[in-house]
Amino acid sequence: MPGRIVIAGASLGGLRAAEHLRAAGWKGRITVVGDEPHMPYNRPPLSKEALAGKTSFESLAFRPRAAAADVEWRLGTAVTRARPAGRLVELEGGERLPFDGLVVATGTRPRRLRCEGPVVGRYTVRTLSDAEELSAALTRPGVRVVVVGAGFIGCEVAATAIGLGVTEVTVVDPEPLPMLRPLGELLARALRERHEARGVRFALGQGVAAYSGEDRVTGVVLTGGAVLPADVVVEAVGTVSNTEWLEGNGLDLSDGVLCDSALRVGGLPYVVAVGDVARFPNARYDDVPRRVEHWSIPGDTARHAARTLVAALTGAAPVPAPFAPLPSFWSDQYEYRVQSFGAPVLGTADARVLDGDPAGDVLVGYHSGGRLVGVVALGGPSAAAAAARHRAELLRQPALTAQPGEET
Repeated sequence: MPGRIVIAGASLGGLRAAEHLRAAGWKGRITVVGDEPHMPYNRPPLSKEALAGKTSFESLAFRPRAAAADVEWRLGTAVTRARPAGRLVELEGGERLPFDGLVVATGTRPRRLRCEGPVVGRYTVRTLSDAEELSAALTRPGVRVVVVGAGFIGCEVAATAIGLGVTEVTVVDPEPLPMLRPLGELLARALRERHEARGVRFALGQGVAAYSGEDRVTGVVLTGGAVLPADVVVEAVGTVSNTEWLEGNGLDLSDGVLCDSALRVGGLPYVVAVGDVARFPNARYDDVPRRVEHWSIPGDTARHAARTLVAALTGAAPVPAPFAPLPSFWSDQYEYRVQSFGAPVLGTADARVLDGDPAGDVLVGYHSGGRLVGVVALGGPSAAAAAARHRAELLRQPALTAQPGEET
C-alpha cells in the first residue's frame, strides 16, 4: 500500500514537487511542511510590485493544480532535523513524521552582513512580510536609502525606491559594476548608465565596514572610510541555503544540497532535492554541480525529481535521461526588462552583441568554446522578444554530457 512522501519546504519548489508527484503517478499521502504561514506565492514581485504597494497577497498566491488538491499542508512549522537513514523528520515542537520518500525543498534565506552597529533600519527582501515592512520604510518622507549589493535584488530595489519618489538612493558593491557576474561587463555598464540616468548613485569597488547610529542605522561606513547617510539599509548580498536541518547525516552541504544527475541526495534513492537548495549537474553544459537561483528551476527540478522518486518508491522504470534544463530569468527595472535564456554566466568572457545597441534595446549572446550558451536582452518588449526567439536555438543544441539516443 502506498506510504507517505514528505516535502520539506512550502514555497514554489514544494508546490511544484507535490503537483509533479501526482502527475508521476504517486497515489500515497503527500505532506508539505513549511515555516511561513502562507501558501506558496510568487516571490519575484516582492522587490518590485509588492514593494511599491501595487499588488496583494491574493494576486501573488499560487493556486495548486486540481491533481494536488488532497495534499496535506503543515504551514507555520519548520522542519528542524532529519534522519534520512531512519526515514524520519522532526518538526519544530518535537513532532516526528515518518516518510517513505523525502523531497528537500527548503530553499534559501538572505545572507546578512556581520558588521558592528545597530540592527534597526536594516532590511532584506525574501518574504511577503519583508516586502511589507520595507515598503512602509521607503514611503517615509525624505528617506535616504543605501542598498548593499548590486545584484538582481539590489538593482530592483533601487529602481523601485526611485519609482516611489525616493531622491537619495546609493548602491554599494565590492564589484566594479552592477550585476557584473551574471551579465558580464558589456551589459553591466549599460545597466549602470540606466540607473544613473534615474538618479541612483553607486559606491562600487568597496564594501561595508560598519553601521553608524545608536538605536537605529544613521549611516553606512564603507571600507574606504567614507560614511553614507542612511535611514534605510537594504542588504541584498546573496543567499544562504537552508540546510542546517540536514546536518549530521554525512551529506555534502557545502553549497546547498549536492545531488546527482537524477536529483538524488547522498546516493539515497528515496531522497531528492528541488529548487534553489539543490546543487546539481546540468547535462546541457557540463558535469559540474551548481545551484541555480532562477524562477524556472523549481518547476524544472520538481518535474525531474518527482519522476526519480516515484520510480524508486514504486519500482517503475527509472528516468532514462540526464537532467538538462534550460534556465531562464528576468528582471524588471524601471521600464526596462533584463530577459535571459540559458546560462550566460558560463560565457561572460565571450559576450557579443547579436542585435541592437547597448545604449538602447540590445541582445547579447554568451559563448563558451565558441558555442552559444545563453542570451540576455536589455530593453523593451522587442528586445525580450528577440531573446525568446533564441530560446528555440538553445533548446535544439544537444546536451554535452548526454549519450546518443537519450531524451533531454
